[in-house]
Order: sequence, then C-alpha cells, then structure tokens
Amino acid sequence: MKFLGITLILGLLAGVWAQIIVVRPQCDSPEAEEAALVAQDYLNAQHSHGYKYALNRIEDIKIYTKPDGDNTYVLEVDLLETDCHVLDPTPLANCTVRPKILTAIEGDCDVVLKKVGGVLTVTAFKCTTEESTEDMCLGCATLLPLNDTTALDFVHSSLATFNNRTVDVTYAVMEVGRMSSQVVSGGPIYFAEYVVVEATCTDDACVPLHDATAARGICSAKGLSTDHTVDCNMFSILIPVVDANIPVADANSTGADANSTADPVTPSMAPKDRGSLSPRHGLRHHKLTALHDPQLSGFLSAESAESAEVVPVAPAVAGAAAADPAAANPAPAVDAGSASDSSASAEVPVVVVKRDVPAAPTSSVVDTLTTQPDPIALVPVCPGRIRFFDS
Repeated sequence: MKFLGITLILGLLAGVWAQIIVVRPQCDSPEAEEAALVAQDYLNAQHSHGYKYALNRIEDIKIYTKPDGDNTYVLEVDLLETDCHVLDPTPLANCTVRPKILTAIEGDCDVVLKKVGGVLTVTAFKCTTEESTEDMCLGCATLLPLNDTTALDFVHSSLATFNNRTVDVTYAVMEVGRMSSQVVSGGPIYFAEYVVVEATCTDDACVPLHDATAARGICSAKGLSTDHTVDCNMFSILIPVVDANIPVADANSTGADANSTADPVTPSMAPKDRGSLSPRHGLRHHKLTALHDPQLSGFLSAESAESAEVVPVAPAVAGAAAADPAAANPAPAVDAGSASDSSASAEVPVVVVKRDVPAAPTSSVVDTLTTQPDPIALVPVCPGRIRFFDS
C-alpha cells in the first residue's frame, strides 16, 4: 500500500509539471519590455537613498505559464544610475544616465513577477550594485567614501556658502549622494552632490524640518573648502514624508565593515555631525535593495543571500493599493533562520501595474516542463539591446 501511495503521488506531481510551460520571448519583445519597465519602476520605488536607476538591458526572461492563467515572469535586467535623486520628482525619462567617465554605477537584478488578469506584480527580487570602472581615464575624478571627513568638510563649507546667499531660509544636509576628488596642479579638488532640507537653526546646531512642506533640493559643489562654487536646485513639488512606522533595514549600517557598530543614518544633525550624514564602512555609492523574497519563491538562486547590503524601503507607488486590494496587505517577511539580522529582508509593499500587452511573438521559444523547471532555450533570443552603454 505504501508503494502504491508513493507511486500515485509521483504520478500526480508529474502531471502537474507536464502542464507547466516555459515561454522564452525575445528580450526586446513588447512583453519583455513591459515586464522590465514594471521591474524598473518597482525597484526605484523601494530605493529611498541615492539616485534613480534606468533600464539599460534585458539580459534574460522566462515566463512560467500554467493552465489556470497564473503566469510567473523571471527577469534578469541591467540598470544604470541616473543623476536624479530618488526624492527628485523629475520623471525618470528626463533623467540622464551617468557616463562611465563619471564612474557609472550598475545594478544587476533578478526580478520575479506574477501576472494575473493582465496585471503584473513584483513578488521577489535580488540585486547587486557595483561601480563600472572600465575605460576610466588617468587623472579623472574618482569616487570617495561617503564618510570621507575631508570631503564632508567641503560639503559643509559649500552649504554654508549657499546658506549665506539665501534669505529667511536655512538648509541642512539631508543626505550625501556622492563625493569625488581629482588631482590637479596644486593638489586635489573636490566634487560633491548632496540633498538639503529646510531647517531651523539655534546657534551652531540645525535641525531639519520633517513635515511635507519643508523645502528640499539637491546641491552640486566643486572646489576646495576655502574656494568653491555651489549651485542648489530646489525640487519643484512637495516631497511626501516617509512614514516612520514602516519597518526598514538600512544598508548604511550593514555594509562591508562587519565589525563596525556605528549607528545608522539619523535625520537630525548638527553642522559638524559628519557621521550622521552618510553611510558607514567606506561605501562609495548608494546601493539598491539587495534582496526581497518573502515567499521563498525558488526562482532566485542561492546567490541571493551573498549580499547583506539592504537600504531603507520606500512606500509603494501611490495608487497601487487602489489597483489591487491585495497589494495593500503584502505577505509577512519570512524568518531568515540561520541568516544574520543584517541580511534579513525588509517587508516590501507590492506594486501593481497594468498595461495592454501584445501577444507573445511567434519567435518565442516554448518548452514543456517534464523533469526540470528550468530547461535550456532552443534558440538564443537574449540578451536584448543596450540602451546606453555596455557596463
């Protein structure tokens, strides 16, 4: 009887797998483009520090289809950092991707999406964020750690210059975006980008305002602490304040230096409180959220757990809950078990996007799953085109 029971179970499992089909559309097909743009927008929505990222290339796509219409998309995408901060309301299409000469930052992400009734929903992802150091010229500006004390002195000096030009408003540093230096005749000069927020100041201490009406903007400075230029552009619309009750994990306190016990970034700082302005551990750029897989989907490889670099999670895109009531109640995060607390994934709101999707192109490769869930494609249809440059 036990043998018959095992045989029956195996037969049922084989029948289920036989009904799952893997479709391999071309990476530049409309269906792949749609899924990649949903993934791009979702990842940017979870990224509350640093800059927005733009899609550079679709590396691979698989669509796992079932008779009940429950389709799962597994994407590999290449993203590039733009010059628009995540708080900047400028549409991503109007943002400029940083060229290699200015040290481009690349995000490589695997993204899992569900599609039910024409609605695409991101359910899991993993990302690695690295500098693109190829083709760097001799003597070009190089990125500095975001907690470099000399560069932070330059940031404060340049902000003081800007504050001296303003009337009735004083600004404090909210976040350092990037800092770099270049060796020229006479010594190094510094370049810095940092986000500022309206503040109230008493003597030498300034406390940023936290309400949504506080003015915010991004500043660019060049030169030395004693001789520099600085220009600040205020954001054109009000920036919503992130709800402090939303649970987040901060990459700024979980970087490469595992032995450090420094506190994470705090929004309130005195002018010389450099440590609270930027990430710890010598990180030279802000990173995308590294891993989110609350349902342990099985579509992300074991490499997902390699990085513990997790940044704060922003609220879901406005209107997502209205599009799908289930999006307002994301599944609870799974206990990491043996993983360390620093590598645990924060619970991420689900973004729902619905677009009209053309039928899959006839050039797609279709595989029927019988013995394994990840067959090899019969025809090379990926990777797709490069939109900006090969990183």
